[in-house]
Amino acid sequence: MNNHFTDERDSYGRLLVDREVWRQATTLAAAGELTARWLEGKSEYQAGTLAPDFDDETRPIAGQLAKINRSGLFTKESQPGLAADASHAQREYVTGFCSTESARRLLQLSTQTEFVAIAHAPGEMSRASIPVTLDGEDVATVLGTSESPIEAEQIRDWAEESNETLALVLADSWYVELLDPVWGRNQRLLPAVLETLRSAPEDF
Repeated sequence: MNNHFTDERDSYGRLLVDREVWRQATTLAAAGELTARWLEGKSEYQAGTLAPDFDDETRPIAGQLAKINRSGLFTKESQPGLAADASHAQREYVTGFCSTESARRLLQLSTQTEFVAIAHAPGEMSRASIPVTLDGEDVATVLGTSESPIEAEQIRDWAEESNETLALVLADSWYVELLDPVWGRNQRLLPAVLETLRSAPEDF
């Protein structure tokens, strides 16, 4: 492998040599491991993320997210809580793909704790709007919509970012969204998610 190839980047600045390992990731566990490495700063390519690195607000929770990815939830989106002020407020949340058993256990967080868990079955095109980010008086981000690749175009997009096998695995996986209902609070949701995942059998 020559130095030119190892330094080559795509139009989003992502390192192409790091993209090659995604071509071999055909399971949720493999995708989770590669995501954990990205969160640890060991990779500059993350499938489905159009940037070589995550944003600054993710840094305080990156370590916890890496553990979650290694425990059965291939995370797609997340944010820390941010206390409300005159211009902005956030609820902590994390979303991702997982097995049926992990989804069942994560859904129980809604019955056994104050956290909110939304589980989307494979192929489900459900939509809801739970505000998790406020920009002044406007709702900037909502949860409640399935992000599983269902349509042919979505599967093709994931295949181009990773590989066709993983795209089909994601299409057949549960997509879950978990949030802390308390605005601005941190260090409660992610430990609960991790504990729940670690209690599930390794079937992912």
